[in-house]
Amino acid sequence: MINTEIADGEAQTTESRVDDIVAGGPHGAIVLAGISTAVVVALWLLFYLLVFVPRGGS
Repeated sequence: MINTEIADGEAQTTESRVDDIVAGGPHGAIVLAGISTAVVVALWLLFYLLVFVPRGGS
């Protein structure tokens, strides 16, 4: 499959499909980064509320 030759018509179709996908932008990466950030912030807040607040200030 690595060395499979592609006909000229198929190569142009494949290129246009790739161009269409790339033109859409990195939406998946942005969503993944947002979800990851939200999870980290939620864990930090949970840790703060369950560990530091019950101990008090003194």
